[in-house]
Amino acid sequence: MSPPEPNFWDVVDALRERDSRYRREAYGFVVGALGMTVQSLPEDRRADPVRRHLSGRELLAGIIRLARREFGALAPTVFREWGVRDGEDVGRIVFQLVEAGQLSARPEDTLEDFRGGPDLSRALGEPNAPARH
Repeated sequence: MSPPEPNFWDVVDALRERDSRYRREAYGFVVGALGMTVQSLPEDRRADPVRRHLSGRELLAGIIRLARREFGALAPTVFREWGVRDGEDVGRIVFQLVEAGQLSARPEDTLEDFRGGPDLSRALGEPNAPARH
């Protein structure tokens, strides 16, 4: 009998023991936003495992949409409290979760995919700012 798989929050807690710059809630939010963003894809893309994969920019756009909906004008404050200041922070969270076996990535996926996207603070704070990808 093999030991049970650690649950998501146990994995997050272990990640945070090594690198505590991001709050626990940030990890859950990123995974939730990823799921929401995948579910918002057209059915034909969602049905294809290769095309279902999100780019860093697509995930950032989904995070911005969900944060605006969940937190409204407080979104920039919430993200600052969580230690998430820009797209690269989101990318670091994603790749920590990939390394811990909680998410998957393609070989060509890199942290660079999360750089140069929308200005996270601006996009979170301005309801009409484009959540472009």
